[in-house]
Amino acid sequence: MSAVSPTVHLFVYGTLRPGEVRWQHLAPFVVGEGIDTAAAGALYDTGLDYPAAMFDEPGRILGRVYTLAPERLADALAHLDEVESAVRGLYARVTVATESGHTAWAYQCGDPSLLRRPIPGGDWLLRAV
Repeated sequence: MSAVSPTVHLFVYGTLRPGEVRWQHLAPFVVGEGIDTAAAGALYDTGLDYPAAMFDEPGRILGRVYTLAPERLADALAHLDEVESAVRGLYARVTVATESGHTAWAYQCGDPSLLRRPIPGGDWLLRAV
């Protein structure tokens, strides 16, 4: 019997993407360049300068999947949970299947009051400002 390997990928769709305000929190833990991909779900504008994803709703969310350094995985996830407010219930870390074939961690909205309006096309970078 083989051991189950831990999930070492992270799917990002909003402020953890390169060039966005929280990329600096993810960058130190990333291995490689990442891959543009998508996951099933709906993306919402919160009206607070960051998006919220619901992976259990119909639609498609565009983003990028990154490999996290396996030797720093626990530190990376603990830090990102804090940054993404998973510890306060605003977001929950869940696993998603990406179109690129990766099983990845992602942050799903845990507070429905944050879901202001859908982002057509599911791409935070192309949102109407």
